[in-house]
Amino acid sequence: MTSPGPDAAGRDVAAAGSRRRRRLPLWAVAAGLVVALPATGLLPADDARDLVVRTGPVLVFLLAITVVAELCAGAGLFDAVAGRAARAARGRRLVLWALVVLLATVSTVVLSLDTTAVLVTPVVLALARRTGTRPLPLALTVLALANTASLLLPVSNLTNLLAAHRFGAGYVGVMWRPALAVLVVTVVVLLCLHGRSVSGRFVLTAAGPTPPDRVLLVVTGVVVALLAVAFAAELPVALAALAGVAVLGLATWWRRVPLLVPVREMVPWRSAVVVAGLFVAVETWHAHGLGDLLAAVAGDGTDGGDLARLAATGVLAANAVNNLPAFLALAPTAGEDVDRLATLLVAVDAGPLVTPWASLATVLWWQQYRRHAFEHGPPPTWQVVRQGLVLAPLAVAAGVAAVALA
Repeated sequence: MTSPGPDAAGRDVAAAGSRRRRRLPLWAVAAGLVVALPATGLLPADDARDLVVRTGPVLVFLLAITVVAELCAGAGLFDAVAGRAARAARGRRLVLWALVVLLATVSTVVLSLDTTAVLVTPVVLALARRTGTRPLPLALTVLALANTASLLLPVSNLTNLLAAHRFGAGYVGVMWRPALAVLVVTVVVLLCLHGRSVSGRFVLTAAGPTPPDRVLLVVTGVVVALLAVAFAAELPVALAALAGVAVLGLATWWRRVPLLVPVREMVPWRSAVVVAGLFVAVETWHAHGLGDLLAAVAGDGTDGGDLARLAATGVLAANAVNNLPAFLALAPTAGEDVDRLATLLVAVDAGPLVTPWASLATVLWWQQYRRHAFEHGPPPTWQVVRQGLVLAPLAVAAGVAAVALA
């Protein structure tokens, strides 16, 4: 029996070292924070209880609406809408692009920005292949709208859900003007950036996917429409989303349509744990003086210049770290003033377009593009950054102006 040579022994040592150096997954680190910070008293007990009351429904909604979106995908809803868009465009790429804008906007408003990034991005890439259209302009349109179209309803973005209870006159009544201003500017800027790429005509090269069951497709469409009404009426979003899960789950079982992914993978528990960890970490930091530091940076006034200062701070923080911790950190600086709160939401919803980690939707979009744009490889980083550098300041400025003028 021979002993292993030096190369084999070295490989074994290297492999063992690699295993020792393997990083903990992000969700495990977040879970540790959720347990350790309250347990050690760094997060005071009263603050922890208040945090659970404020954020518990948000986490339930995150889990439920993701399952709703997966069931919609399993019923073929997104594919059906994209197929209708391809036929309705009648060979005109500009019309096809406009219908992609509509699809991404509605998906973001009703089902949240993360749904758009995860489920609409691959559908649009498949649509680009079927129509011989360059995929990147369509995908970049989805990326932009997944963020900038997320202002209208509380459910459109987790930051909105965290802030909705602070709008005394109702969230939609305050936010529809800045949401519309941001959306209009976004569409105009995207058209200027990508107009040449979406000009001309196309010929459909293949038929789209066939829905697995027509009855289930109709039921799914009705449920999504009812959810949109419930969310616009500002009914309890967690309960509405759970009702959507129940109805769509029963309908899928009744029609015997197989799930696209196993149930254990359908529920985004890792994302929920990471979000909970962010909640706990930022709340703990606030308990030890973060608010005073940020108040000095973001100011406390309500005139146009003060709102612009707050918006700039929010955009920079969202792109430097991520929009969710940026909102959690800056929310106390908005106080009870509705204009400052609306301004902050405009900044952290429409602003995180420059860095790949600026929002969870942006992270998910990068993953989906790499996974589904087979022959084109990863998205060109500079083109993504360039779009964000142009769009984010203009969209946020439009939204802040709408807040100030209202």
